Amino acid sequence: MSEIKSYEKELAFQADRRKATTEFIKIISDLWYDKAIEVVLFKNQVIDKNVSDIINLHEYAGEFVQKPISIFDSVEILRAVNDIRLPPAKLDIGKLTYEFHSQDNLHHDVKTFVLDKLKGAQQSKEIKPKDVVLYGFGRIGRLLARELMAKTGKGNQLRLRAIVTRGEVDDEILKKRAALLRTDSVHGQFMGTVDVDVENKALVINGTTVFIISANKPEDIDYTQYGIYNALIIDNSGAYRDVRSLSRHLEAKGANRVLLTAPGKEKIPNIVHGVNHREFDPEKTKVFSAASCTTNAITPILKVIDDSLGIKKGHIETIHAYTNDQNLVDNMHKKYRRGRAAALNMVITETGAGEAVAKALPSLKGKLTSNAIRVPVPNGSLAILNLEVKNKTSKDGVNTILKKYALEGDLVEQIKYSLSNELVSSDIVGTSAPAIYDSKATLVSNDGKNIVIYVWYDNEYGYSHQVIRLAKYVAKVRRYTYY
Repeated sequence: MSEIKSYEKELAFQADRRKATTEFIKIISDLWYDKAIEVVLFKNQVIDKNVSDIINLHEYAGEFVQKPISIFDSVEILRAVNDIRLPPAKLDIGKLTYEFHSQDNLHHDVKTFVLDKLKGAQQSKEIKPKDVVLYGFGRIGRLLARELMAKTGKGNQLRLRAIVTRGEVDDEILKKRAALLRTDSVHGQFMGTVDVDVENKALVINGTTVFIISANKPEDIDYTQYGIYNALIIDNSGAYRDVRSLSRHLEAKGANRVLLTAPGKEKIPNIVHGVNHREFDPEKTKVFSAASCTTNAITPILKVIDDSLGIKKGHIETIHAYTNDQNLVDNMHKKYRRGRAAALNMVITETGAGEAVAKALPSLKGKLTSNAIRVPVPNGSLAILNLEVKNKTSKDGVNTILKKYALEGDLVEQIKYSLSNELVSSDIVGTSAPAIYDSKATLVSNDGKNIVIYVWYDNEYGYSHQVIRLAKYVAKVRRYTYY
């Protein structure tokens, strides 16, 4: 009999929890679409998630901070957030819930606690929306388009207005572009609508017109004809990499800044957002580079280790998903080994990641070597950092350091801390953080001076989010954030 009562009690709890989660989802949507307030849960996106997703994220959050993070508490805090007046913002409900139940919290009333924690929001400056043009529409371009349109909200940050491609823009081409945006073999269906407007040569994404502009030369485009002014041009074409060629974008009418989604050459600042973006003033610098996916994955982790333990030297080996640069079947290629069939071979190739890190972290110049192995997976990569450190440490010591940085500070968007013993490459697809630290895989030598760190990264999705973070900084549309 007691077992039956216990089971009935469990059923009742599950029903109450799911009901609370439904309210959680409603408040999240109201905050986003009515007030331009985006809510995350320890960096995990919760907009457009279902009930099971939200419950599982709360379970992860509780394990992460080693303290229960209850959906009922989260809902109570969200109600308080919804009741107060805030500017456009990005808030971590996990951090707020954790802090409300911490020993340092002197507030017993939820609303008073929320008002105290978010009082800095009142000093935030008004944001002026920025028009965005994607120059190129390949793998990264389409992911950027997805994310920009999914997170348009009230349109007070980045507004995707146009996409530039080469070749004729006709009915067939528009339908093909729409199909590639709508359905992705790796990242699945776009959670929105994509229609074709042949008359205006545009895609209508989530009901919003995005022009498809055909051009062979960036300087020949007049964006003002499309109602686009002072636009940020995000170049993901791969055609232009140096100052001279990228500056051609600025000759176009209606263009204002350029952001390259690849390592920049010459004097172009290569930026890993969260690490060195503040070293460059968007008022004075007009051409930026978001570096590479690998550089964005390893640089935050290397910064943490160097700041905490000191790095004497090291080697970086990246196990990287194959890319469009390789051949599908054996054929000629300008680089060694890359000519062999990408889906059938592990291919050793070079990477400039070691040198690229030094552009963001000058203290590591000359200390790192690097190489890469392309492997037969379409997405999801792994960087292995073999480092000799100055200060003696242990596995628990390394984990404690990385967990602290993943929970608070300037790198919370960049570092995700994994607790799983079962983590594999397909698990990390769709992760917005550029670096996923595998806490269970870390190795430390007996003398505590040599450490091996495994950093997973979605080389498409995680990198695209870094590009958008940098774009918001360049465009000066970063909202008030509470992490």
